[in-house]
Amino acid sequence: MQPRLVYTTFPSREAAENVARALVAERLVACANILPGMVSIYRWEGQVERADEVVMILKTTTARASDVVEAVRARHPYEVPAILVLPVEGGLAAYLGWIGAEVADAPA
Repeated sequence: MQPRLVYTTFPSREAAENVARALVAERLVACANILPGMVSIYRWEGQVERADEVVMILKTTTARASDVVEAVRARHPYEVPAILVLPVEGGLAAYLGWIGAEVADAPA
């Protein structure tokens, strides 16, 4: 089992929590961390924009990472959400094992 982190942002804590609860309940992720209070500055459709957002970091496995991306995308309010899959190079073996145990195997 190889762990992965999925990084995404949401317009509100409530929106992020709704998605997080669904992904944990479906065993696509072991855990979701939601960090409120982020300010994003970005270019969208030719304009420099500012938005208050929250960051969500999801803990999953390589086998389920693409399923997590699709599940987040399907539930996300943004037209083009930030969704990035990041490799995990190491960590506490017991914690990494917990992630693997909590995430359901990918469907065959």
